[in-house]
Amino acid sequence: MKPPILIIIMATVMTGTMIVMLSSHWLLIWIGFEMNMLAIIPILMKKYNPRAMEASTKYFLTQATASMLLMMGVTINLLYSGQWVISKISNPIASIMMTTALTMKLGLSPFHFWVPEVTQGITLMSGMILLTWQKIAPMSILYQISPSINTNLLMLMALTSVLVGGWGGLNQTQLRKIMAYSSITHMGWMTAIITYNPTMMILNLTLYILMTLSTFMLFMLNSSTTTLSLSHMWNKFPLITSMILILMLSLGGLPPLSGFIPKWMIIQELTKNNMIIIPTLMAITALLNLYFYLRLTYSTALTMFPSTNNMKMKWQFEYTKKATLLPPLIITSTMLLPLTPMLSVLD
Repeated sequence: MKPPILIIIMATVMTGTMIVMLSSHWLLIWIGFEMNMLAIIPILMKKYNPRAMEASTKYFLTQATASMLLMMGVTINLLYSGQWVISKISNPIASIMMTTALTMKLGLSPFHFWVPEVTQGITLMSGMILLTWQKIAPMSILYQISPSINTNLLMLMALTSVLVGGWGGLNQTQLRKIMAYSSITHMGWMTAIITYNPTMMILNLTLYILMTLSTFMLFMLNSSTTTLSLSHMWNKFPLITSMILILMLSLGGLPPLSGFIPKWMIIQELTKNNMIIIPTLMAITALLNLYFYLRLTYSTALTMFPSTNNMKMKWQFEYTKKATLLPPLIITSTMLLPLTPMLSVLD
């Protein structure tokens, strides 16, 4: 794809998201979603092959269905309230339809099936955009309509998403699928808290985006797409293998890393609302995620796989890709725990 065309398409994707985030009128929000969806498809198909084509088609069909459901919910709401304003959702059926549409766009369980398939079929760069930027618009709408959402429905979806995200990633060797299941889990944690403390959801989303960006950038540095190709990384980038280890532990939510902040605060907030069983179940199912993150760190940083080249100092000579944003991203993805008191004041 030529750079000017790519710039125009990326600008359209960003404009679509910004329109969704800044609008208070349902029609404008819907138009923003459509702009974003239609512009992201060429980015998903950037490296054209049948797999990318299939992934883009799956993405298009699910997003179009979600948009249709959203419009249906908006229309029902319009018939009952006579208003297009986002803050006025008077009908429970409309609220359920809107929630379902937005969770479908996010890839929450039981609408999660497209996420691993689409992520696996596209390039690492497109996968990174899909799992970070594309989550912002639906989340911002869920944030705005959080007072009128059916809490029981959302908690059920959140719990099953955390479970599915942990269970699905267990026997995966493809890094993109592992990141997709990781995304499903994180979205589950975010939607669990959204009706109780929406600000905390924004904190969780920010940290999730930072950690996912860092992980994908490290994968792109060596063009690693499988656990096997990642395990050969110690020979070329010895320092980066240890970075992957720390990032994976942060994604798993272990203290004293940044990934622990949202889990800690969400569990605390849910227990404040007299919920004991749900946060306990979520914490237990998070161990499934931790298992496959640890498996990645084991094959990357804790074992030395036999290497094909005889020169063990290969890393001294070969370095082609620039990684300008990696240092600040890795620092923010791992070292933010001391800022927790300040972040809790924000909430």
